[in-house]
Amino acid sequence: QVQLVESGGGLVQAGGSLRLSCAASGSIASINAMGWYRQAPQKQRELVATIRNGGNTNYPDSVKGRFTISRDNAKNTVYLQMNSLKPEDTAVYYCNADGYYHSGLTVRPFGSWGQGTQVTVSS
Repeated sequence: QVQLVESGGGLVQAGGSLRLSCAASGSIASINAMGWYRQAPQKQRELVATIRNGGNTNYPDSVKGRFTISRDNAKNTVYLQMNSLKPEDTAVYYCNADGYYHSGLTVRPFGSWGQGTQVTVSS
């Protein structure tokens, strides 16, 4: 019942920057964590960045220092600022969120994925 929509992908030259956005909507009670993952052709989906509601972030070494994840809790939106992009960053980027949504008089856990946005970095 929680929907996620990504935006901001596109084509950029190596060394350039992109800013991705992902907005969550629905009967949200709370969002515990949000994150970004990516999947290149014929490769497994991999973690790009995560952020918890308290602001704690996590990055793999492949993007650390180049990518920055942030969130606006009031807007239920997570962002990914990508700088110094490399051709190996080319992938479909997916956002993810987990938390709880309202269901009648109670709440239930959810885990949702967006549809993905293509990021292509040319050499």
